[in-house]
Amino acid sequence: MFYAVVLAGGSGTRFWPKSRRHQPKQLLDILGTSPLIKQTLDRLEGLFTPEKILVVTQAEQVESLRRHIELPDENILTEPEARNTAAAIGLAALEIQRRLASDAVMAVLPSDHHITDPDVFLKTLLIAKEVARQNYLVAIGIRPRYPETGYGYIELGEPLSDIGYQGIYRVKSFVEKPNMTRAAQFISAGSHLWNSGTFIWRIETFLEALRRHLPKLYAGLKQIEQAQMEPSVLAQIYPALPQISVDYGVLERADNRAVVVGDYGWSDVGSWAALGELLEKDEWGNVKRGEVVQLDCSQSILYSDQALIAAIGLHEMIVVSSGDAVLICPREKAQEVRKLVEQLEKRNLSQYL
Repeated sequence: MFYAVVLAGGSGTRFWPKSRRHQPKQLLDILGTSPLIKQTLDRLEGLFTPEKILVVTQAEQVESLRRHIELPDENILTEPEARNTAAAIGLAALEIQRRLASDAVMAVLPSDHHITDPDVFLKTLLIAKEVARQNYLVAIGIRPRYPETGYGYIELGEPLSDIGYQGIYRVKSFVEKPNMTRAAQFISAGSHLWNSGTFIWRIETFLEALRRHLPKLYAGLKQIEQAQMEPSVLAQIYPALPQISVDYGVLERADNRAVVVGDYGWSDVGSWAALGELLEKDEWGNVKRGEVVQLDCSQSILYSDQALIAAIGLHEMIVVSSGDAVLICPREKAQEVRKLVEQLEKRNLSQYL
């Protein structure tokens, strides 16, 4: 059996002020077609039935999420509190195992990425599934197009030629988000891929890795499973689980790691600056959404929900007007919007979050 687990608990703070706590990034129509989570589920239709798709989200986002997706209620797993990806994936793995599918393979997918070639994406998942059957923890890596400091990287080891497909390697290391100098070195050497955040593994292989590398988290999840996912037990135990990513907690420590190269037009839509790659630009390189009037502007992102944006002489800038807030920053500072949101929290300006 093959299950898809979609992680939809993130707040998407890098898209503030468009993204808010009640309207996180995965629920936004950033690209002008449909919410990102709906795009994610739509492209899974050719490979997974709705019964084989699970979505993990936070309690405060469940109602908003239900307005955008159509899945059986029991396939929406609710975290009482966000504990990062290791706990979320572990919860989903135990739920699949509880459904008498212990030999299943699970594909773990972010809910808020953009893919231009869904057919190639699904074929890549099927290849990764075959690799996972050999008891590997499999990541999908993307050949980097430019040095990017907002992504993690995967360092390639030797090819896994005995699997029967091209573009499959052992993983030498997982690398946290590098600085620009190091990212440029990765590109020049051709030895690293972007970590797309998409993983595939057998349920039993992953749970064994969780038991070995994160025993406290594993023990807590087993208590929840033994209580048949009883909501009161989940609410008591889950918030006390270690808050750690699957990358750092499991993948950086395991030795049975593999990576499949994906070439399907991937973007994590990770910041306002990323829209410059994905949306149509005017003759001066500006991305404009909403009511915008500009004079002598170039290579800028000008985005408004309602209010008119009137801009003069901006170059490589971001201006976003949404609801009761306005963001203005250079494009090169787009990754720092998250830090700005942290400042709003520290200053108790929760009405803008």
